[in-house]
Formats: sequence, structure tokens, C-alpha cells
Amino acid sequence: MLKIKEIQAKSILSKTGLPADYCLNPYTGCQHGCVYCYARFMKRYTGHKEPWGEFVDIKINAPEILRAEIARKPKGRVYLSSVTDPYQPLERKYQLTRKLLEILAQAGWPVTIQTKSDLVLRDLDILKKIPEIKVGFTITSLDDKTRKIFEPFASPIPHRFAALAKLKKEGLETFAMIAPILPKLTDLEGLKKRLRPITNFIWEDNLNIRYGNWPDIEKTVKKYYPELLGDFQARIGA
Repeated sequence: MLKIKEIQAKSILSKTGLPADYCLNPYTGCQHGCVYCYARFMKRYTGHKEPWGEFVDIKINAPEILRAEIARKPKGRVYLSSVTDPYQPLERKYQLTRKLLEILAQAGWPVTIQTKSDLVLRDLDILKKIPEIKVGFTITSLDDKTRKIFEPFASPIPHRFAALAKLKKEGLETFAMIAPILPKLTDLEGLKKRLRPITNFIWEDNLNIRYGNWPDIEKTVKKYYPELLGDFQARIGA
């Protein structure tokens, strides 16, 4: 059962070490429930006891806060998002990401979006108005069966490829994040071959064990890929 809570944010733009000046997270928590996600460290700041993927806090006042902050902060690139997916299913109802993008477009701030959802295509009209817009998808595997196991509520892999192709065709700068690279499950070269024609650049990131995500990863691998447990343990030094 997903626990949804509407909250009042005190701030919305945060300095970041990502390739941007600020990160912006419209939500705390994420419905996608990815097994390997290490953004679960956010639980320590929220008091949530629910498992990762079973709670989402909606920063209902985010648009008003953003308007105030961009009026006083130096202009810079904004990254949506660092610890949530800005296009998780609840975005269909709340449209927070769309409202935030409208504000950023009006202010002329450059934006980078990283998501696992083809819902981003809904906002193509706004994206075209944003200067130096970059839109990317995280993709872990060519096999949608693997996606269903590790990313149960994210968009199917074919939908992500189609969305990237559409965005590229519309003239936007696109990218892909192959992450995490799952031992024996991520066809790195196969993914790159599929992605090169529809992206401007590709990032890679190995499987990282941070903030308590290993128990869920281990449980999942034991259940679905027991023969690969040793490969996963070797990759992360367990």
C-alpha cells in the first residue's frame, strides 16, 4: 500500500555535485521502487518507516517556493531529479514537474531531466521552450523481464527507447544513463549500440552498495538469478 503525504517544502533548489548548479526534487520517495536505488537514504530525513517505494511525499507548494528562489538565486542549470523520479506515476495527478518546468522556462533557466518514465513526452511543449534543455533516461537492461524484476513500476524499456527517439527527433539534446551495470544482466555494448543513434551522449555507472540497498538486491538475485549471486558479491566486494 502506497502512503502518500502532501507536505510543505521550506526550500526547493539545492546545490549539487551533479553536472548542474542546482538539483530540484518535486517529491520525496519514489513509486518506481527500484531494487538497487540508493536514494532510500532519504528515509533518515523523513521519519518514514515504510519500505522504499511504498511512500511518497508531495511537495505541494514547490511551485511557489521555486518562484521565490529563482528571483534571488544566481541563474544556473537545474537537475530534475537527484533522489526521486520527476515523472513517477503520481506526476500524472499532481503535475508538479510540469508546473516547475513552466516556471523555469519562463525564467530562461537551463534544465537537465533524468527519468525512467515516458511521461516526460507529455511536457514536450514546455521542454521546447527551455534553453539548453537536456533529457535523459536511465536504462539498465535491454531485457524488459529484467526491468520488471529490478524496476517494477518504471516504464518498459521499449517505451524509453521510443521516448528518446521522439525527443531527439524533436531537436532536443538527449542522453542515457546506463546504471547500474548489473553483472551478467546488463548488455553494455548492446545497449550502447541501440542508444547511440538516439542520444547525444551516454553515461555509465557500476552497481554501488550504499545506504542499505544490498539486502534488497541480494534477496532479488537469490530469488530470480541465484546462479549470479557470486557475480554480484564479487562486483561489490561482499
